[in-house]
Amino acid sequence: MADIVARDTPQGLRQAADLLAGDVPLHCTPTFHPHSEPTMPPRFLLALTPLLFIPLAHAIDCDNATDQSTMNQCAAQQNKAADKELNALYQQITTRLKDSPDAKKLLVGAQRSWIAFRDAECKFSASGVEGGSVYPLIHSNCTTELTKARVEAFKNYLKCQEGDLSCPVPGV
Repeated sequence: MADIVARDTPQGLRQAADLLAGDVPLHCTPTFHPHSEPTMPPRFLLALTPLLFIPLAHAIDCDNATDQSTMNQCAAQQNKAADKELNALYQQITTRLKDSPDAKKLLVGAQRSWIAFRDAECKFSASGVEGGSVYPLIHSNCTTELTKARVEAFKNYLKCQEGDLSCPVPGV
């Protein structure tokens, strides 16, 4: 089998010209110069541009979801939103605990344990439909509900009044 040589040699330039003209046998596979990177033709990249806008053009209508795939996607979106809110509250609490490393360490441990509980609970809760198309929906709904409950607990921590000894998060 013939190899294509580096393009910066006279023979390589001839082979490159032959390749562009379609005169290179099919059994020849190009090898690239070790210090060059392959590039995509601009026309190819331009042809892919519409694919960047597909998610924007195809918004999911969760209020009227009728197929399982859409319901699963909607449940995942709701779960992501609840998780985002939980993370924002967690950051606020850790900020308040900056002067109390022991309490912050306890919060981190509690949160890790809560995540392990949430994951195990939802795995159990959805185990009756494991392997089915409805599994992502059932699992996501479970994690969303538990996350929302944790969000409420975090909101209560953030409402603590200064001097409330029963509250682990100092007031503002």
